[in-house]
Amino acid sequence: MENSTLPFLPTAAAARARLAAFAPAAGGAYAQKRNFDLGAGAHTHVSALSPYVRMKLLDEADLSRAVLAQTDATAAEKFLMEVWWRPYWKGWMEQRPAVWAQYRDDLARLRNEVQTQSGLRARWEAACLGQTGIAPFDAWAHELAQTGYLHNHARMWFASIWIFTLGLPWQLGADFFLRHLLDGDAAVNTLSWRWVAGLQTPGKTYLARPDNIAKFTNGRFMGVQGLARHAPPVQAPPPPARQDIPDLPPYSGAPADRVALLLHSDDIGAPLLEALQITPIATAYLDCTAAQSPWASAPMVTNFRRALVQDLHPQVHLLADEHALEAWARSNGIDQIITPHAPVGCVRAALRRLRKATDLPIHEVRREIDSAAWPLATAGFFKFRSHIPALLDRFA
Repeated sequence: MENSTLPFLPTAAAARARLAAFAPAAGGAYAQKRNFDLGAGAHTHVSALSPYVRMKLLDEADLSRAVLAQTDATAAEKFLMEVWWRPYWKGWMEQRPAVWAQYRDDLARLRNEVQTQSGLRARWEAACLGQTGIAPFDAWAHELAQTGYLHNHARMWFASIWIFTLGLPWQLGADFFLRHLLDGDAAVNTLSWRWVAGLQTPGKTYLARPDNIAKFTNGRFMGVQGLARHAPPVQAPPPPARQDIPDLPPYSGAPADRVALLLHSDDIGAPLLEALQITPIATAYLDCTAAQSPWASAPMVTNFRRALVQDLHPQVHLLADEHALEAWARSNGIDQIITPHAPVGCVRAALRRLRKATDLPIHEVRREIDSAAWPLATAGFFKFRSHIPALLDRFA
């Protein structure tokens, strides 16, 4: 993979080098230039670390520590806030898992509509292929398909045009992103699209404007025509009531147990082993990328994730699905499987199916930083934000 043309090498060394190179610029330079999307290969004013954070090769504590070693929290406030948006989104979804379930149900319905309604299918295909005639939108669609990445500001403009100019269901747009983004995440992606559509913060939408696009693309796209002038909120039922995040039972394996480590596409870092003083006899990786969508995911997403876990754990056994997991465990005489906690998403669903189908003991361990941060996401981000200084003191 060293000769990859993608901007993200799937190695731990590349992730750490990128963090080290970016950390000195996470203060004033980031605050001044972070909103500028200068195009593929020119995302030099943002960290572009999200594909590695998505896999938990790096986490929020790693990023915060690296930055605070170079500058103080006041100067780096803008970047630190962006870092902690991720655990906020994750915690919000953990407390409202029905939002993900509804999104999945909507996708199943929309898949049938795309197959049976020729007009919808034509507009959806044009948007996915970058053939709408809206120059910046089409450029972003091509960049996403070719690189697996988009600048955050471009993601907001793209989602706004998808929903309010093209009149396409937001769920299909969220699915398009999830199939192509190297950092595509169930909570972050779904809730970000809901925010643009006016569902996450009820009544508040995001409107892509030609002057804003011209300014923050540094004049690459001037005088864009045909964009919606209004962004009325998408109509949908209110989100479900918040529920507490369940506690996970403590590990109860016996010292003589043959313990295997199961990594998955939501966490390949596995800091849990040191705390539990466990040396696994075997390690496997369960990739559920293909289960994220009723349509095929971009091969680069699966390949990137598999290569990254193989770089970090050279002896890892790659599993196609949860059924392969059971067969692998039986063949290795495994007594216990220990795995990083799977948040709301396809990995959690796969593990639930496996538990129903077998008596194979699977023990999940949640990261301490997630156990501390997620329950704080009870309302909007600004309420969560008040807790960030304490989280930084504790973890960074």
